[in-house]
Amino acid sequence: MSEKLKVGILGGTGMVGQRFISLLENHPWFEVTTIAASPRSAGKTYEEAVGDRWKMDTPMPEAVKKIVVMNVNEVEKVAAEVDFVFSAVDMTKEEIKKIEEEYAKTETPVVSNNSAHRWTPDVPMVVPEINPEHMEVIKYQRERLGTKRGFVAVKPNCSIQSYAPVLTAWKEFEPYEVVATTYQAISGAGKTFKDWPEMVGNIPYIGGEEEKAEKEPLRIWGHIDDEKKEIVPAASPVITCQCIRVPVLNGHTAAVFVKFKKKPTKEQLIEALRNYSGVPQELNLPSAPKQFIQYLEEDNRPQIALDVNFENGMGISVGRLREDTVYDWKFVGLSHNTVRGAAGGAVLCAELLKAQGYITKK
Repeated sequence: MSEKLKVGILGGTGMVGQRFISLLENHPWFEVTTIAASPRSAGKTYEEAVGDRWKMDTPMPEAVKKIVVMNVNEVEKVAAEVDFVFSAVDMTKEEIKKIEEEYAKTETPVVSNNSAHRWTPDVPMVVPEINPEHMEVIKYQRERLGTKRGFVAVKPNCSIQSYAPVLTAWKEFEPYEVVATTYQAISGAGKTFKDWPEMVGNIPYIGGEEEKAEKEPLRIWGHIDDEKKEIVPAASPVITCQCIRVPVLNGHTAAVFVKFKKKPTKEQLIEALRNYSGVPQELNLPSAPKQFIQYLEEDNRPQIALDVNFENGMGISVGRLREDTVYDWKFVGLSHNTVRGAAGGAVLCAELLKAQGYITKK
């Protein structure tokens, strides 16, 4: 009997589901034993259900090819097979909220890549290096759901990963006003160039992204209010953002301008980035980058082609830190949107939850 925790992937046939499956191949703690998707995929082997829609650079892992896909809506049946699930389902927000809570109520922890529960007050939204203590709100969520073991935890939007960790590393200098423009890869929309030819020579709109980019960092920097039994967002810094889709496959870049209450030097800012680490590094979690944030001195870095896979896509790359004529400092940040920003970030959250004792064998 394997000592690994048995994992289910909800929405396993889509792009993020595929990324979960490729990242979890040979994972030391977790083993994908169950894949659930829409009723039209149910009953087929995973290989048949995905067909020619496999979007990862690496081949489909042999271990999952013959897994028979289950119907994601058969909650009790799927939950009986696993210790916990990752959620990457493609449904409306209300449907996602409902089905994730249904899984939680079967005493199955849900670690979600979806945005539906990011503003549910007692659901932790966590970047493990930044706010691991927010997992403590799970006790209040379990009270509400009436569960002993089940809960929902989420990771934040992919677009904030290229600048929120940087601002966190600079907290001691009190950033209070931030302007960011993100340049976002097409895989963030679950697309490749093959299935989105109209992307070439065009910059389409990304609906709802700017609000997420402005508000979600504040929730991450917030605190648990034990009286209200919820997470209360921080009030500052004020962030304003524009989000633009660009013809790049993987990697979200951010151009960011910052005002500080305390006036740091360039050397202090770079040192703070290079020295920043968190609980995942202390605990040596399997997916944790050794170096969370790297600073690149060259004028032409970071670049997606050179830097997007830093620390297997789990690290953040920063460069072009310069004094600004309007703000104090400006910089360019880069993160891998489907690894750190999506499935990889959720896997790291699950590793943290296991280390904290929230996810155990059933």
